[in-house]
Amino acid sequence: MKNIVIIGATSAIAQSFAELYAHQQARLLLVGRNLQKLEIIKDHLSAAGANDVLHYVQDVGEIEDYRLFVQTLRDILGGIDVILVAHGTLPDQKMLEANTALALKEIHINALCTIGILNEVANLFEAEQRGVICVIGSVAGDRGRKSNYIYGTAKAMLASFCEGLRHRLAPFNVQVITVKPGFVDTPMTQNFPKSFLWAKPEAIAKGIMTAIEKEKNVVYLPFFWRYIMLIIRNIPQSIFNKLNL
Repeated sequence: MKNIVIIGATSAIAQSFAELYAHQQARLLLVGRNLQKLEIIKDHLSAAGANDVLHYVQDVGEIEDYRLFVQTLRDILGGIDVILVAHGTLPDQKMLEANTALALKEIHINALCTIGILNEVANLFEAEQRGVICVIGSVAGDRGRKSNYIYGTAKAMLASFCEGLRHRLAPFNVQVITVKPGFVDTPMTQNFPKSFLWAKPEAIAKGIMTAIEKEKNVVYLPFFWRYIMLIIRNIPQSIFNKLNL
């Protein structure tokens, strides 16, 4: 029976991920900032078969002591086998360009606070010589584009940190997975026009579970985004500058 912590548990992908493990009778600790939503999700997961569902209210953007936060999560469950970090925002690029303070705040939310959490989780898992760290990043971090480069900067920072963490923890039997979804049809993107490139949260969650089971390092979801981003990364800058991306 696995003990699983999900940070940003009210997101659509996180809820689908939790449901998959509820069917496996895992013990789940849901972390989010909205108590009412957490309680609704908790009831649903209990009905879906989870062995035990707990919740902890915390706005991760407001954490003051990351070590204490991680220790608290461990103590609540009595140990952590898997941690999924799924929190984040999708800010408006133009708004961030006009407000530097807001831009820096978004980088904190989408990168720095996650790095703070992961650093302490890494210390815990290294000492125990076991564990799975799974972080939801984005294909937006693969190359800076004018439409979302501040958000992309945060995701690029997070991907680089996870790469280093993976290298550090490899000798200690700790798995570090960077998940890079493309377009996902969630409440956060409800106003975006949709196309065949968009995936459902349930599909992304299944991809994350498969990545954990197969001990992947970096996974693009759906898979075809690996090839799309390979092309985008290799477009010469002189040509790239003329594209409206």
